[in-house]
Amino acid sequence: MARPKEFDERAAVGRAMDAFWARGYEGTSTQALCEATGLGRSSIYNTFTSKHELFVRALDHYAERGIAARTALLEKSGTGIERFRALFSYTIDEEVAHHGRGCLVVNTVAEFGDRDPEIKARIEADTRRHLALLSTCAKEGQLDGTIDGDRDPGALAEFAHSTVAGLRLMSRRGAGRAAMESVAAIALDAIAAK
Repeated sequence: MARPKEFDERAAVGRAMDAFWARGYEGTSTQALCEATGLGRSSIYNTFTSKHELFVRALDHYAERGIAARTALLEKSGTGIERFRALFSYTIDEEVAHHGRGCLVVNTVAEFGDRDPEIKARIEADTRRHLALLSTCAKEGQLDGTIDGDRDPGALAEFAHSTVAGLRLMSRRGAGRAAMESVAAIALDAIAAK
């Protein structure tokens, strides 16, 4: 009897994430997932039960990596406005490095809308975590005097989050670094204390 092939499940999820990120859910066939992960069709279905479950796991993996990276970035010392500047610069650098793939979460919202309750719930949870992080940065910036103190920190967080999503969409449509940096500068001006 042949022994089952062992594999690193987390690495397989990461490779599936890259495939979904590049092609979207509908655009990623089971064969493409087999090629991306190096797994056979039966191994994929035995481990993940469905393409949908693998996608959900890939989306969770992406979201966890994203919040960890942004938390580390934003928790670095610096004023509130410097933190938002770092966030926008990081986003632009990521987009340039990934050649306009955008954000898997933003791409998923565009692809699924609200038709899949499980995916919608995961995206809402990811958004809440990002907004809480950005709201904290806004409050700290208001305390250090670098962010407009007359604005609601929650609204500033929504604005910054929307700016990041917009930068990612700009990149997907082919905008270059200079165009994204111009938008980021306008956003920073809107957030900064006057």
